[in-house]
Amino acid sequence: MGTAGFAQIASACAAGREDLASRGLDGSGRKSLRLFSTWEITKYLIPVAPQHFRRVLKNNPDLPQGRSESEGGAKWFTLDEVLRLRAFFGAEGSKAKEYLPYRPKGLPAKIVAVTNFKGGVGKTSTAAHLAMSAALDGYKVLVIDLDSQGSMTSILGGQVADEWQTVFPLMARHYGARLRDENQRRIDRGEPPLPFDDTLSEAMGLKAQDLIQGTHWPNIDLIGAQLNLYWAEFQIPVWRTGLRQWKLWDALADTLAEDGVLDEYDLVFLDTPPALGYLTINGLAAADILLVPLGASFLEFDSTGRFFDMLHSTFASIEEGENVASRALGREELAFEWDAVRAVVTRYDASQQGELAALMQAYLGPVLSPHRQDFTALIGQAGEQVSGIYEADYRDFNRDTYVRGRETFDETYAAFKRLLLGCWRRDELAAAEEKEASYGQA
Repeated sequence: MGTAGFAQIASACAAGREDLASRGLDGSGRKSLRLFSTWEITKYLIPVAPQHFRRVLKNNPDLPQGRSESEGGAKWFTLDEVLRLRAFFGAEGSKAKEYLPYRPKGLPAKIVAVTNFKGGVGKTSTAAHLAMSAALDGYKVLVIDLDSQGSMTSILGGQVADEWQTVFPLMARHYGARLRDENQRRIDRGEPPLPFDDTLSEAMGLKAQDLIQGTHWPNIDLIGAQLNLYWAEFQIPVWRTGLRQWKLWDALADTLAEDGVLDEYDLVFLDTPPALGYLTINGLAAADILLVPLGASFLEFDSTGRFFDMLHSTFASIEEGENVASRALGREELAFEWDAVRAVVTRYDASQQGELAALMQAYLGPVLSPHRQDFTALIGQAGEQVSGIYEADYRDFNRDTYVRGRETFDETYAAFKRLLLGCWRRDELAAAEEKEASYGQA
C-alpha cells in the first residue's frame, strides 16, 4: 500500500463515523435529547414523592404538565421542563430538601480536567458522563474538547468546521496580546517590532463566547475540537520561541477568566488529549480539580504512575525556569496548585480485578477514589450508539439492567460532587475569613 491508501482508509472511516454519529439526529440534523418520565424525575432528579409531584402539577397549571404517549399513560418531560420544575420546588418546596445544586455566590466556576496520557482508560466517557450528571443535577456546564480526535465533540453532537471554532483562537489571542504589549515596549525603546501576522490579528477579535455552541442538552454548552486543532501543538512552541516571556500555560485560564466564562457557568469540564502536549498542559494548568481515570490492570497502573512522574517533571521544570528570574527580581514565585487530584478506577470488574484494585488503593491511598466505576451492559451499548447512558431510554432495557447501569455513573458523580462541594466550601470559608480580616484592618 502506498501513501494514497491511507487517504482511502481515512475516507472510509469518515463515512462510517458520520453514519454512526448521525443515528439519533433529529430532522434538522442535530442530536436531540430524549424525554424524562415521572418515574425518572422523582427517582433520580427531584427529591419528591411521585404522588406529591403529580399533586403539585395539578395545583399549578402554569407549570410544565408533560405529555403522554397514550390515554392515561405516564407523563414525559423535556430536560428544560425538568429544570423549570426543579426551580419551582427550590423556591416553593420543603426547606428540608435540597432541590437546587449548591454553588457559592460570588465564586467562579470550578474547572475540572479529566486526563491521562494512556488511551482507552475511559477518559472521554468519564468526562462526558460527569458533565451530563452535573447537568441533570441542575448545574450549567461548559465542556471544552482539547483533543483533536474530537470524540467528546461527537458525543455532544458538536459541529466544528476548522480550528477557528476550537480553543485555538483563545491561545492565539493570549499570545497576540502579550506580543502587542512587547511591541509597544520595543517601539518606545526605538527598536523594530516583532512580526504580528494575520492569524493573530483575526484572533484578537474573538472571545470564548464566539466559539461556544449549544448542544442537545439545554444546560451543557461546548467548545468543540477537530483534527486541525492539532496544529496548536506545532504553533505554540513557535510563538514561545518568538516571545520567551509569554506564559503559554496560562493562555486558556486567562482567556476564560477575561471573557467572563467562569461567571456564566458553574462547571467547566476539559477533555484532554492522551498525551502531555501543550494543549494538555494548558488544560491542567487551568484546572482546579484533576481527575485521572485508569483501569485496574498492571499496565494501566504502571502507565498512570509514569503519567504522574511526567506531570511532576513538566510542572517542576516550568516553576524552576520561571522562578530563577523571580528570585533574582524579588517577585512572587510561581507555584502550580490544584484543589484536588483524584485517580478513578473505570471499567471495573469486581470478579476479576478486586485484588489488584485493593493493591492500587494501598499504594495510592487517598489519591485513588475508593469508588470504582463498574462496567455494565448499559455502558457498552451506550458507547456503541455514540451517546451517554443518561441519553439511553430505559424502556430499551430491562428495568433492573438500566438501574444497575445508571447506578455506577450516579455513584461516580456522587463521589465527584462530594469532592467539588468540599473545594467550594473551603473557598467560601477562605473568602469569608479574608473579608473579616479586611474589616478588622479597616
